[in-house]
Amino acid sequence: MQSSEVDEFIYHESLIHPPLLFHHNPKTVFIMGGGEGSAAREALRHRTVESVVMCDIDEEVVGFCRAYLSVNRDAFASDKLCLVINDARAELEKSREKFDVIVGDLADPVEGGPCYQLYTKSFYELVVKPKLHDRGIFVTQAGPAGVLTHKEVFSSIYNTLRHVFKHVKAYTAHVPSFADTWGWVMASDHPFTLTAQQIDERIKDRIHGELEYLSGDFLISSTTLNKSVRLSSAVE
Repeated sequence: MQSSEVDEFIYHESLIHPPLLFHHNPKTVFIMGGGEGSAAREALRHRTVESVVMCDIDEEVVGFCRAYLSVNRDAFASDKLCLVINDARAELEKSREKFDVIVGDLADPVEGGPCYQLYTKSFYELVVKPKLHDRGIFVTQAGPAGVLTHKEVFSSIYNTLRHVFKHVKAYTAHVPSFADTWGWVMASDHPFTLTAQQIDERIKDRIHGELEYLSGDFLISSTTLNKSVRLSSAVE
């Protein structure tokens, strides 16, 4: 299952808003994947954002979602959205632009799978990081992060990013339709130092409409990993 209308807001608020809120003034966003349009929808809610590039390789999926997912119709129609059908690596490599936030909204890195090469140290180091502005932030979905499932990909993604960026912050949330706790990882060479109160102030000042899931307190608490996940991630 990729997404469910019942609770997709948990996944997409968790993917998009933390990096944009921790960034001091996010104007440009590049989304790898995200074909259904929900990640772009959430990014476009930020008043500071001037442009969102959404790059997905599957034109058929994008076309279907654009036609039938009414919840994302405004996002696809926004003049701030640039929709690109291409391989995300190829698109970033040829781009002359840099971005404030780069988002990985891709399938898990199953070895031999289509997205595996978009989770490697060389990709993060040689492609993603050079395309970030100073104080830029990278975020990626990082797969299941439960007590029994975090070793599948979550721990390795977290530790791969620790070898590329100075500051790495993992966080989790329970997504009912995934039947598991899910993980995301933010990375930057600039520290993540906001308090819960400061996050709430930025939510109020920057975001159009009410968030259904995230708040300052909850975001801060979501960065506290349970003991088994924390220990596994430390030694991976």
